Amino acid sequence: MLRVAVRSVCAAVCVVLLTAGLCFAQKAPAALSADPPLDKAHPAGMESFQIPSHGEPMNAIAYIAAGEGPHPVVMLLHGFPGNEKNLDLAQAIRRAGWDVIFFNYRGSWGTSGAFSFSHAIEDTAAAIAYVRVPANAVKLRANPNRIVLIGHSMGGFMAAYAGSHDQAIVGTGLISAANFYDWSGGEVKAGGEAANRTRLIKSIVDNDILPLAGCTGERLADDMLSHRKQWNFVEYAAMFGSRPLLVVTSDDGLAGPAGRLAAAVKQTPNARVTEEHLVTDHSYSDHRIALETTVLHWLGTLQ
Repeated sequence: MLRVAVRSVCAAVCVVLLTAGLCFAQKAPAALSADPPLDKAHPAGMESFQIPSHGEPMNAIAYIAAGEGPHPVVMLLHGFPGNEKNLDLAQAIRRAGWDVIFFNYRGSWGTSGAFSFSHAIEDTAAAIAYVRVPANAVKLRANPNRIVLIGHSMGGFMAAYAGSHDQAIVGTGLISAANFYDWSGGEVKAGGEAANRTRLIKSIVDNDILPLAGCTGERLADDMLSHRKQWNFVEYAAMFGSRPLLVVTSDDGLAGPAGRLAAAVKQTPNARVTEEHLVTDHSYSDHRIALETTVLHWLGTLQ
């Protein structure tokens, strides 16, 4: 009986230790539940401003972290058309000590100009360049040498494109990233190009382009189709090198291409790829805290 009792106690202790270990591993970052200490000299704040891009001023906001800085910067890139802006994520990232820059591409959500996918690529580059101007970095208490890109959906493609092509980007985070090559039909076979173009136009219009100006479903489809092969982000894998890459996926049908990118990047020497799959929809509607936890843990490895 004594031996059975000892075994029972040992088993109970093991369960407690195992549970404690799991709780520790899954512990939510402090930035999800606590504000940073008040810094009266350099309080957290928000700045609204405009970022010039090819003759048009893009509406932008900066969530500026508390403290003198300079702070590392996350550029948060919204999707198509941008109904989910992930600003809860921006607030959590700021509480963790990062500046967050959010902007609307040309022709989107009140920013002047015409929206197109080609323009959004240019606009992302223009926003990065803005933060790197010394006077702008000082105003935002930002470190222009510590810029991380995080994009959702179409913004994930923009992050992948800019993060791979700009070697000074510290890290790239993709949240349900849309690969334009796959979105535009990949290697079209069944039905041919005409049917594929019709399908693509419908998928674009179904995404609701009302918040976008200067574009039509036809123009956006043709923009994507004309760049189909060069906008395959899996082809950018080697360009990430050893710089950190976060790939978050959900049950929205986009996990396949993102997984192929992650697998390809892992083939490069000293690759630093973090993958997380959350069982939820495209907007992470019932997994917002899980998404924030994943992103904050990853950002913590970059500081």
